[in-house]
Amino acid sequence: MSDPFHAYPYHGRFPVVRALPESGRDRSDVLAELATMAAEEDQTWQSGQCSGTIYLGDQEHYEFLGEAFSLFSHQNALQRDMCPSATRFEGEILAMALDLMHAEAITDATPAGLVTGGGTDSILHAMLCYREAALARGIGRPTIVKPETAHPAFAKAAHLFGMGLTVVPVDPVTTLVDPATIAAAIDDNTAVIIGSAGNYPYGTIDPITQLGALALERGVGLHVDGCLGGFVLPFGEELGYAVPPFDFRVPGVTSISADTHKYGYGLKGTSTLLFRDKGLRNRAYFFVPDWSGGKYFSPGMAGSRSVGLLASTWASMVTMGRSGYRDRAAGIFATAAGLAAVIRSHPELRLMGEPTFLVAFTSDEVDIYHVNDALRQRGWRFNGLQYPNGLHLAVTGPQLQHGVIERFAADLAQALDYARAKAGTPAQSAALYGGVPGGLTPAATMFITAVMTQMMDAQQSVPARA
Repeated sequence: MSDPFHAYPYHGRFPVVRALPESGRDRSDVLAELATMAAEEDQTWQSGQCSGTIYLGDQEHYEFLGEAFSLFSHQNALQRDMCPSATRFEGEILAMALDLMHAEAITDATPAGLVTGGGTDSILHAMLCYREAALARGIGRPTIVKPETAHPAFAKAAHLFGMGLTVVPVDPVTTLVDPATIAAAIDDNTAVIIGSAGNYPYGTIDPITQLGALALERGVGLHVDGCLGGFVLPFGEELGYAVPPFDFRVPGVTSISADTHKYGYGLKGTSTLLFRDKGLRNRAYFFVPDWSGGKYFSPGMAGSRSVGLLASTWASMVTMGRSGYRDRAAGIFATAAGLAAVIRSHPELRLMGEPTFLVAFTSDEVDIYHVNDALRQRGWRFNGLQYPNGLHLAVTGPQLQHGVIERFAADLAQALDYARAKAGTPAQSAALYGGVPGGLTPAATMFITAVMTQMMDAQQSVPARA
């Protein structure tokens, strides 16, 4: 199939739309075109060789969620009088998420939450709330203190909201932050400190219990970023895996983000943001009472939202149930352990941290990006890491099919042979978040430039008029 990151994908195969057509196209033609693209793009993950991205990999489940979405896709969650279902869906999604994060342990406040548009959206809303709370306490420029491994969305929040940002290093062996390092970075401007469960590069869980004690001692917030692990780690704990506490059972944890569109197995575009105290949640509310169009209010930064996403997320959660999530987690943890065993069998490779649902590895003897080049030729799509260079695979539903571990073992052995033979030559791969690890060769530089151009201005990628 065409590379989905080509400067203009599918050019030459389908009509290029340069302007709004005078007459609309036939719906059946459009659907056929969409079906062709979807079927081809699904092939990138159906083999079970793609890290993360597709978390369940069950087409029947996706069709079911599509049906649920379609029933409410046209409704706007901003108009609750016309669609009270939005209140039911959102309230019950949050109730289920709060239950999963042990909100029953909260005895001194009323827990609450928001359903947002994704992990970054949850993190942005959380940091907005901490900024507003800190400003109300007289802090002139509220600051975020985060481990280097915590998601770049915290840096985005600092940029967008005019907050300070202090980034502290993590232990290179454990990949975890030392609470003493966080403590040394806290000052009078600190509004919130961050811990991950687990972090994106390595999937490891920061020492949340110690960070919670530190937050209480220093009078700052503690946000736990469980966007990646929030809907799989609790079920690993239920299965008996050694998952350290990271939720509201830990005193000092004041908010948690957990993505329903990852291991919650919902459609892309939803996440949950949970608060120990609804007073902090209310800092995200926005009011304009004196507008000529009427009194304006929104519970967060978004205005209009499709009720379809709320309906499909709710449908995913209630049909999976705890047993469904637990069964899926059992396969994910077992598969991650199997992949880790394959990696440990090669002395040239070194695991980074202690794998749970995500396996990350590097090498001190071969160029790990050469390894990735060879794996890519065999259909694998790992995520590239840097500082140090490494690769990771977040285990999801597609990896649970028969033969994936055996295929990985064979392909990894050949990839190491390739890397040894290529010693001293530049690799094609590099670390590029959210996409195939690109390259630093001239062709790869053009590739990355084209992607960034698309992101900044989609119109520039459309071929010029004849």
